Amino acid sequence: MLTIGVCEDQESIRTILARGLRHAGYEVTLAHDGGEALRRFAPDQDISVIIMDIGLPDADGRDVVQALKSAGQQAPVLFLTALGTPHDHLAGFAVGADDYVAKPFDLKVLLARVAVLTRRGPVNLASGTGLELDPVTHSVRAKGGDVRLSPTEFRMLAAITSHPGEVVRRRSVVAAAWPDGAIVTDNTVDSFIRRLRSKLESIDSPTEIETVRGVGFTMTPVEA
Repeated sequence: MLTIGVCEDQESIRTILARGLRHAGYEVTLAHDGGEALRRFAPDQDISVIIMDIGLPDADGRDVVQALKSAGQQAPVLFLTALGTPHDHLAGFAVGADDYVAKPFDLKVLLARVAVLTRRGPVNLASGTGLELDPVTHSVRAKGGDVRLSPTEFRMLAAITSHPGEVVRRRSVVAAAWPDGAIVTDNTVDSFIRRLRSKLESIDSPTEIETVRGVGFTMTPVEA
């Protein structure tokens, strides 16, 4: 039986989703905020699809998804939100959304979209960066401690660490970190990358950001 992870802070909506998903034959794992979602939807949990509310009381659901993906959770994600503008949709897709359902929603339509995502299935990648991202405090932890990041730094780092072993294109990092349509120069991106490198070094991170000239960024082990 497949398990669907649901993170929604409104109890009434959480109850409707849980009842409908269980009636459709799924197991359901519930979370009411971002911190609980990080624990209950961790990569070692057998989650087939994540339904994530964006407007959580402790964090932006998009940041929670980035943190989960950075940790190695590759289950498809359906964002559930009251934010229905094209700009909001683009922001969600930039950080790894597979689908979007706006509130108020039709439960039958939502279940049909979940069914499609279960057939797509997870990719099952492990992070291997040695970093732990916390979307509640916008911080990153490594063996040397933790350090606070700005929201933009957090989203940039999450975008890069969410694809272990891959080169993440510069435009993908920009799309994840800045609003759609923002004018962001290469110098601005490089300045943020330098600050991130410095912060990672301060916590003795086992991996560092490497620039792949003309393409983007990737995480590589720190040379001894």
